[in-house]
Amino acid sequence: MEKSLLTGDYIIVSKLSYGPRIPITPISFPFAHQTLPFTESTNSYLDWIQIPYLRLFSAPDIERHDIVVFNWPVEDERPVDQRTFYIKRCMAIAGDTLELRDGQVYINGKYNDCPEKLQFDYKVKTDVDSINNDSLKLLGITEGDHMQNKGEFWFTMNLENVEIMKKFPHVTSVEPLIDRKGAYNDYMFPENEHFLWNVDFFGPIYIPKEGDSVKLTKDSLPLYERIIKVYEKNELRVSNDSIFINEVYSTSYTFKMNYYFMMGDNRHNSADSRFWGFVPEDHIVGKTVLILMSIDKSDGGNSIRGNRWFKSVD
Repeated sequence: MEKSLLTGDYIIVSKLSYGPRIPITPISFPFAHQTLPFTESTNSYLDWIQIPYLRLFSAPDIERHDIVVFNWPVEDERPVDQRTFYIKRCMAIAGDTLELRDGQVYINGKYNDCPEKLQFDYKVKTDVDSINNDSLKLLGITEGDHMQNKGEFWFTMNLENVEIMKKFPHVTSVEPLIDRKGAYNDYMFPENEHFLWNVDFFGPIYIPKEGDSVKLTKDSLPLYERIIKVYEKNELRVSNDSIFINEVYSTSYTFKMNYYFMMGDNRHNSADSRFWGFVPEDHIVGKTVLILMSIDKSDGGNSIRGNRWFKSVD
């Protein structure tokens, strides 16, 4: 989420915005998440009593581009409400069809992104073999390095940084580092060669909505297999290209929950739904509403970022 949020920001999260979630593991040590204080591996909760998912005031009413705190869905070794907290921007809500083209988000076929917030990796060519580190620090550029060829660098920047970088002495060009369409990265969701997706070209993919149905085939099943088996707790078996759910031959599936697609604003350095898939509604914690205070602890320092205190998050 850099630069929308910075390391050292202390944020306020509203659990009321999406309806409070009743604790799933009711027996736990107060104000301790996952492990007991002063320990590294002792659980702060007992998982032998768990309450079924229940949220007051119905399903969460999340809007596109909300910055949402949620439990990391693929941390299967812990109960849902004890999984690691993640914070990302909701780019697609239940019922949407999402697609990335050249790193830009399209919802239901229409452009729907927030370019002023985004960062990408760029290749910077120079006629020398160095970049002024003080200038980079003034721009808040913290990610980057030399590339293989002399005089070439890569940096993670937003559009404002790019325009300023183009005016640097000795800089000859600034170009985005975008994967080509059809280039397959095997670590992208759903990790299946039928879907030739990467961080910049992804989808189209339908985001499941409670009550909606999708057709199931051997090719489409990888998209929704985890939903069926893990999140909605069905038995799933495939035999000779036939799909059986709870031992019933099935050519379609009807979803029991709403799901969301979360992404970071730092598009080339974000562990998000492009890598591990959908976020179920029972994993939603709350909406980020305010930066309470911000302290810069980089380079061993402990300086106060006064301009970020009591700043709204959007």
